[in-house]
Amino acid sequence: MKLIKRLWRLVWKTAMWFLIISVGLTVVYRFVPVPITPLMVIRVFEQAFDSEKEVRLYKDWVPMSEISKNAPQAVYAAEDQKFMAHDGFDIEAMQKAWENNKKGKRVKGASTITQQTVKNVFLWPSRSYVRKGFEAYFTVLVELIWPKERIMEVYLNVIEMGDGIYGIEAASQAYFNKPASKLNRNQAAAIAAVLPNPRRWSPAKPTSYIIGRQGWILRQMNNLAPLEMGI
Repeated sequence: MKLIKRLWRLVWKTAMWFLIISVGLTVVYRFVPVPITPLMVIRVFEQAFDSEKEVRLYKDWVPMSEISKNAPQAVYAAEDQKFMAHDGFDIEAMQKAWENNKKGKRVKGASTITQQTVKNVFLWPSRSYVRKGFEAYFTVLVELIWPKERIMEVYLNVIEMGDGIYGIEAASQAYFNKPASKLNRNQAAAIAAVLPNPRRWSPAKPTSYIIGRQGWILRQMNNLAPLEMGI
């Protein structure tokens, strides 16, 4: 009995500390720039142990007021067109992905911008059910504590946009030699077009597939109502 009680106390204390730390960190990141993410650390270690690669970590946090309105509009069109309406989860997309998975079809990503932000800021790359559980928890937490503008701001500043390139400012400087505030529609759409695999594709050297995807994103940007992000 004593062993069971000790285990229960350990589980209870661990759960309480996790709750306190996770909520506290989410509140802090509501106001403070995210200094580094687990994915950034993992990539640095991968590069450090690969003799054929140099260690690269380019990032430069900028507030939403210093990001061209074309950037959030482009990722909104490309990644999550229900961003302003959902509470962190696109249930319809999740159902379609589940059905396609059961049929053995190629699974199209159903992650919202909120979920992608959570994965980058708080979690590690994995497809396990444990990671998915934590993702769901943090997604609910972030949607409760952060406004949509903050979610988009963090997303644009931490998302991987190339090999060792993180965030819209670093991507804009690397690919177009200009600050994120000066990105035009075509450039923003080009960056958004490579997000499914930013280490494989480059906005500066687009393949025919990326050019086609860029064109589709531009059409979606025209069709969707402009995002009101306090820019």
